[in-house]
Amino acid sequence: MLYDNPDLYDALLPASEGQLNFYLALAQRHAGPVLALACGSGQVIVPIASKGVPATGLDQSSQMLSAANRRAIAAGTRVEFIHGDMRNFDLDRKFSVIFVARNSLLHLSEQNEFAAFFSSVRRHLNSDGVLAFDIFNPDVRLLARPSGERFQVMRVASPLHGEVTVEATNDYDRHSQINRATWFISTPEKRDAWVVPLHLRSIFPQELLALVATNGFRLMRRDGDFVGGSFTSASANQVCQCQVA
Repeated sequence: MLYDNPDLYDALLPASEGQLNFYLALAQRHAGPVLALACGSGQVIVPIASKGVPATGLDQSSQMLSAANRRAIAAGTRVEFIHGDMRNFDLDRKFSVIFVARNSLLHLSEQNEFAAFFSSVRRHLNSDGVLAFDIFNPDVRLLARPSGERFQVMRVASPLHGEVTVEATNDYDRHSQINRATWFISTPEKRDAWVVPLHLRSIFPQELLALVATNGFRLMRRDGDFVGGSFTSASANQVCQCQVA
């Protein structure tokens, strides 16, 4: 799994300045403690904590949490990191902002998983608190690529591995709306040095409205990017802010 190798994950998928600024501004606007679900290696929650915001991060991966803790120590800040599942957690306290960044919500697939997630969030959110998340806006042209056909995803420079290239195959199931992709990650010394699955569910724009409402939330705002751009059919992202209905 890619999440078992935080250094490789960070090299391939660094948080963008736009993502960092969006979640930081949200945390500062809604003064109070912040909870990052599926916090990963701490790329977003550690910079938030560095601004003096009380911060907690929860993730299922012990390796990612260890990397996140190292990041916090290097930044000279404190984050409480908790090993847990965003579908079912009980921290016995409430937060002003709970967020799930960078498509991490798409690791949930079934309706009962989303119901459990929203229920756990409701229990931990202040009455005027905000649930925020960003997910991609599905592009059916990409999802319709022939199964098994490799296409290039990225080429990046890694401090540990040199120039790393990533190719992927798609296997999109229209019934479950899950794309069971496989990433083939190569270094200059070894082709396909890592072969990792990456399974993400698609949530289409109209479906998202029903998903939020059915689970007791209201969508306050949906932008198409991280700087407040209008959401349209051409938007790459669905950047959402919700409150308990």
